[in-house]
Amino acid sequence: MATPLSPRHPDVITTTNWLAPVIWEGTYDRQILEEYYKKLNITIGLAVCAYGKFRGQYLKQFIKSADKHFMVGYRVIIYILTDDFTKLPYVELGPRRTFKVLPLFEHDTWQGADPKCMNNLNTHLADYIQHEVNFVFTMTTNQIFKYDFGVETLGSSVAQLHAWWYFKNTQDLPYERRANSTAFIPYGEGDFYYHHTIFGGTPLEVSTLIKQYLKGHIHDITNELTSTYESHLNKYFFVNKPTKLLSPEYHWDPNFKIPPQIKHVKIVWHSEMS
Repeated sequence: MATPLSPRHPDVITTTNWLAPVIWEGTYDRQILEEYYKKLNITIGLAVCAYGKFRGQYLKQFIKSADKHFMVGYRVIIYILTDDFTKLPYVELGPRRTFKVLPLFEHDTWQGADPKCMNNLNTHLADYIQHEVNFVFTMTTNQIFKYDFGVETLGSSVAQLHAWWYFKNTQDLPYERRANSTAFIPYGEGDFYYHHTIFGGTPLEVSTLIKQYLKGHIHDITNELTSTYESHLNKYFFVNKPTKLLSPEYHWDPNFKIPPQIKHVKIVWHSEMS
């Protein structure tokens, strides 16, 4: 469903040049969206990889805040991919919310946290998740929900604008500039810079993105390149335009002063600067 937009936010971009909505507080009619999605009886998935400090330091607070603010009033399944079931925190969830623990397997081909996480997530998408949810978001656990993250965010392919780079000029964006990388975006090209900590959509679209990332990662490793997951994500969304963009309100770094364009911070991100 296209998000009903209102003109109450004239100081920011609310529609891309490919006509995808950019979601800010005040640019959608929550009541209309709620009426639409309640009739569909949907289930939304939220998938996270929990290992190391992303399990011990962040996971409990992430789940507790998601239980309070993520898709309130809808069926939600939280998928926790972990390498150690015994170290997961206990969190009591509210009504219509469940969580499923899925194994995070090691594989010789996928070295590094991001490839390992994405490869495992793609396997679980094919085996389980696609049969259980209508939409799925994948997020990192070093985030805390602070405000409602609702159905206004749903779409077939959803990208999160990076708070650090949203207010910068396009030529300054840190795309992969090495031409022999799969993630390469030439100078003078590019639309926005997207953050790897949140993306979502239908299970099929999420799986397609992950497959493209893993393919590009293998290509770059074979050519002795170490392009980041975020670089591949940005290349994917440059070629395959997202159908919905989430404004920096949905993912803000508290190390930075909140600009006047941001009305409500939906998620606070604990960056490495924190």
